[in-house]
Amino acid sequence: MTFRTRGCRTLLTGVTVALVMGAVMGTTRITAGAADTPRRGGILLAAIGADAPGLDIHQETTFATLQLVAPCYSTLVQTDPYGYPKIIGDVATEWKIAKDGLAYTFKLRQDIKFHDGSPLTSADVKATYDKIVFPPPQGPRSPRKNAYEPVASIEAPDASTIVFKLKHPSASLLDNLASPWNAIYPKKYLDKDPNYFATHVMGSGPFKFKSYTRGSTFEGERNPDYFIKDRPYLDGYKFFISTETSVRAAAIRSGRAYIEFRDLPQSEVDAIKKQLGDKIVVQHTPMTGQVGLALNVKHKLFSDVRVRKALSLGIDRYTGGKALAPLAGLKDVGALLRPGTEFAMPQADLEKFPGFGRDAEKNRAEAKRLLAEAGYPNGFKVVLKNRNIRLPYQDWAVFVIQEWRKIGVEAEHRPLETAAWFADGRDNGNFEAIVLPTVEASDDPDIFLRRYSTGDTQNWGRFSDPVIDDLFVRQARALDPSERKKLILQLQTRVLENAYYLPGLWWTRNVVHWAKVKNYVAPPNHYANQKLQDVWLSED
Repeated sequence: MTFRTRGCRTLLTGVTVALVMGAVMGTTRITAGAADTPRRGGILLAAIGADAPGLDIHQETTFATLQLVAPCYSTLVQTDPYGYPKIIGDVATEWKIAKDGLAYTFKLRQDIKFHDGSPLTSADVKATYDKIVFPPPQGPRSPRKNAYEPVASIEAPDASTIVFKLKHPSASLLDNLASPWNAIYPKKYLDKDPNYFATHVMGSGPFKFKSYTRGSTFEGERNPDYFIKDRPYLDGYKFFISTETSVRAAAIRSGRAYIEFRDLPQSEVDAIKKQLGDKIVVQHTPMTGQVGLALNVKHKLFSDVRVRKALSLGIDRYTGGKALAPLAGLKDVGALLRPGTEFAMPQADLEKFPGFGRDAEKNRAEAKRLLAEAGYPNGFKVVLKNRNIRLPYQDWAVFVIQEWRKIGVEAEHRPLETAAWFADGRDNGNFEAIVLPTVEASDDPDIFLRRYSTGDTQNWGRFSDPVIDDLFVRQARALDPSERKKLILQLQTRVLENAYYLPGLWWTRNVVHWAKVKNYVAPPNHYANQKLQDVWLSED
């Protein structure tokens, strides 16, 4: 079993781990300030800042899909809702890792039913992970495929056992298996149509799909046959969809929504608190994510490393952190992994790369020199595509455009609806430059760094570097933390010195909710802890 804590990792093999977790045992964990007896009933009303491009949680990478459908699904294992980054079971009751690290064997609960009444067995878990790990060339896409490179096969020797066999030991497999994106689907629907879940919801989670009006609302209702006794407490949940920050904030103020799971700017938070006082709770958390920029290396402009470096040099990230923290929660300057975490690049090393030195005027002078050397002494014009969500996408873009103007680069800001943004960025490469966050459900390096590999669906810049590919594979296989750290530093160095991706600022967030929303603990991202099985509503 791999236990993970901040700053260290221990690998214990050949051990069977019985999962004594509150949810499985039927006990309730109550957070501070919510130590009352849980109340049954009520509909949790929530606001969300984008509509889902599709409902298939395996194919998508946006909160707009995950938050809507996660309460309808179960996963094999999961991040502990009350103890990030600890991993606990969901469908799995226990697991064993072979002494050589080449087999992970999970035992499954035998009392789980999908919402259509059919039993959940290892055949469904195998079909689910086969879709994620071994997607066919013709699709559907699997954006997390590269995180499972060590997996050689997935076997279901009996109805309650699932075995992952590896080509080599992996430092991160358990973290990847615990991803909230790994919803378990019924095999029979996948056999009928691998794309079935792009437009349908059928899981075994605490809630069942009720209704969806695109661009307006999404609703789930209580699953009375949920495998955890007496859960969920809620009768259901309902999301109101709006890309307008002011609309979502107004919904919280009026009580039309009780929670916004992703983020609201500090100014709106302050206004809500001023009006409602102790009726409102704010959970302020770091984010396992940042907002940056992808440059399309297939475009003539950005095939030249000098131009890419110039655009990075043209952004004063330290001033940006001061200006954008109160507006968008964008605050900390860092490389490709969250500052202050185990594998993050040290600040002294970071400041050696284009755009990360602290002398902004010196950086801009070097940017202009590189542009002139590349044949653009007077700068150039570029279209910066973006998602039509203010926080933090558009706030970040406005700052970048102002910064680039100082080195002679004029950027036209072109916001797109979520589905169109994914289509132009991820699917078609139809952009010159595009705002691109890197946000994941944990700090694990495999999960964050796979996007810099050749052909990864999250490699929006379309670059290919065999050195990076090799470093990614080697760090994924390194079980010695010190050796892995060296390889990860080399990989980050290669990305930054070539400006393949331009990291922006690391994000913090405000989870704002009415005090009557009990037993919800905000993790350091807006993906984990979204099943809502333990959440309940107190009396007004």
